[in-house]
Amino acid sequence: QVHVVESGGGLVQAGGSLRLSCAASGRTFSSYAGGWFRVAPGKEREFVAAITWSDSTDYADAVKGRCTISRDNAKKTVYLQMNSLKPEDTAVYYCALGSRPYGGPYEFAYWGQGTQVTVSS
Repeated sequence: QVHVVESGGGLVQAGGSLRLSCAASGRTFSSYAGGWFRVAPGKEREFVAAITWSDSTDYADAVKGRCTISRDNAKKTVYLQMNSLKPEDTAVYYCALGSRPYGGPYEFAYWGQGTQVTVSS
């Protein structure tokens, strides 16, 4: 069983930065793809960023150039560095672990409980 726990959310002013962390349990962390998603008030869940086991990355257009996803396999942690934050980035951010079979769509099986990010204007 894999458990995922997010941390690092908080309240920040527009233009500020936050680094979210996603700590996972399990012995095969290095083989998982990691992803970040968010749910803004009144909106559906949307993809933010993902990283494969081989460190290939993907980003949503809304965060490209402002966010960086990375991983530390020794610490079993996926990070999301968010810079130049905007009020529209306000959301609950969720981390997920999964796979990307044969380079196709990501399939995320393990999800955390989320961490709140609030950006004030």
